[in-house]
Order: sequence, then structure tokens, then C-alpha cells
Amino acid sequence: MRHSLQFLLCLATALNPALPLGAQEHPEETRLKQVEKRLDGLNWELDALRKATDDQLWFQRLSDVALVDKVTYTGPPNPRGQETYGIKNDRHPLKIQQYVFVPRKAEPGRKLPLIVLPHGGVHSDFGTYHAHIVREMVERGYIVVAPDYRGSTGYGKGLYDAIDYGGLEVDDVVAGRDWAVAHLPVDPKRCAMVGWSHGGLIALMAVFDHPEKFAACYAGVPVSDLLARVGYAGEEYRDDAVVRTMFAGKTPSEDVEMVRRRSPVWNVQKLRTPLLIHTTTNDRDVNVVEVETLLTALKAAGKAFEQKVYQDAPGGHSFNRIDTTLAQDSRKEIYQFLEKYLK
Repeated sequence: MRHSLQFLLCLATALNPALPLGAQEHPEETRLKQVEKRLDGLNWELDALRKATDDQLWFQRLSDVALVDKVTYTGPPNPRGQETYGIKNDRHPLKIQQYVFVPRKAEPGRKLPLIVLPHGGVHSDFGTYHAHIVREMVERGYIVVAPDYRGSTGYGKGLYDAIDYGGLEVDDVVAGRDWAVAHLPVDPKRCAMVGWSHGGLIALMAVFDHPEKFAACYAGVPVSDLLARVGYAGEEYRDDAVVRTMFAGKTPSEDVEMVRRRSPVWNVQKLRTPLLIHTTTNDRDVNVVEVETLLTALKAAGKAFEQKVYQDAPGGHSFNRIDTTLAQDSRKEIYQFLEKYLK
């Protein structure tokens, strides 16, 4: 009997080699893991469905003023990707999708100015929340492109997990600008970065590192100092495991220099591009202190730039992206600034 039991255990182990001898999983535990895996898969599918549904709204809401499209290009490889079929990561650039809005009133053969509009949020995406802003830009004669860079939602677990906060995501966005210059009627000397919040960080880092590619930059309520942000922001920044997914597998305390390299406040000496910054004193997401530190650093570096700090503007973090009179007037300031360098 004892030999028979040993034979059965060996057979079970051979059929399921992931489980060691004597540690076979209970059927209920197996079923629970299967259900959890399926639910996780459904979450990604629902996220993709939400994204696809919102994509349709772009055509409904902007097709009267813009030729609306969505294209795929490539950014740098994902250094944390898994090697497959012997193909190393450096041979496999990451696919990035980008929204494209070309004014319908554009004259054939005429080169137009470009606005690159990266979305905010650490894990987020470019949605129709921005529709009224894109409409305003297109009606003013700008081509607008909006990349869903690595870490964005709506494209499955692979792109989500490829997040590289303040790092390769910036390269993804700059690659979106380069795609537009190569494939659209864009004047390469009249390209601007415009971003709010995390998109503001990306806008700043893009023009700091590639001043030759951009004629102007607007940063609204920009994330400016990742070291400070980790210190005062929400619980997601307290979880080392979560933070490591953002910063190439490390926490700020493990590699301070890496985080400094990804923070606008520590890169102000590289500014060569006309810049406008807006913030408000009642921002509950990017605290005004963080942006004020950026303004102080720019002044200390002797950089010329424009800025406005609003006092408790209605809407807080979103104060000039909503539909109040103040928001509309603030956006007019942005367009007047851009026109000086792009028209």
C-alpha cells in the first residue's frame, strides 16, 4: 500500500510539476486562483472596452472641425520586457498609440504649427475630457497630437506595466512629435509642448532635453519635483512596491540621483525654450509649493520665462481645463503665448 501511495504522489507531481511532492494544492484553492486570474483578465478587457468606447466619442465630438485619426508608432524598447523567441528587448521597440487632429480648414500644401499634448496622470490615458481644449486648438489652426505613452491605461497589462515615470515615457512623447513631423503637414520649426499635471512634467522634460525640437512650452500645474512629491502625496507613493513599478524597479531613497534626473526642478539649467507656467494656490493634487520651487529654481538659474500663480482658482487642480469664465480666460493666455512663437 505504501508503495502504491508513493507511486500516485509521484504521478501527480509529474502531471503538475509546478507543485512539489507532498504539497499538492487543494482543488478549491486551484479554482479560486483560476477565478482570480479570470477576473484580473476581465478587468483589463473592461479597461480596453472603456477606451474603445471613448475613442468613438472623439469622432462624434470633433469631426466637424478636424480630421480625426489614431496611429501607432514606436518608442524605445521596454527594458523590463521579457525576451521572447531569443529576440532581446533592444531589438523590439515598444508600440505607442497616438491621437491625431488635423484642422479641416487647412490649406493643401501648407505647413501648420503642431501642439504635442501628453495626458496627465501616472496611470491614465488621453480621453474626451480634453475634447473642448483640442477643439479650441484645432480651431486656431494647430495640428494636435496626443500620445498614450507607456504606462497608459486602455491597452492591456503590457503597456501598463511598462511605465517609466519621468524617463522613457518622455522619449515616447518626443517620438510622437517626430512621427508628426515626418507624416503630417507640420512645420518642424513651429512645434510646442502643452501639458497639465504629469503631462506638465513630461512637457518640461521634453523641452529641457530637446530644445531644438520645440519652439514653445506650456506647463499647467506641473509635477515638478518627484522627491518632494513622494514625500507629501497620497498612499500610492508610500508603498515601496508600487513606487518601484514607476521608477525602473527602485525607490527614490535607493537612487536619489535617478529621481533628480527625472524632476524638472533639477533640470532648469537646460531651459532654452520659451516657457509659460500656471498654477493655483488651492491645488489638492500638485501642491503649489512644488511649483513655486520650480519657479524659484528657474529664477535662480537666470532663465527667462512667464508664469502666473492664481489665488484659489475655482476648480483647483483642473482650474483652467474646465468651463468657467476664469478657465476660458486662462486658456486664452495660453493661446496668446503660443501664438507669439508658433504663428
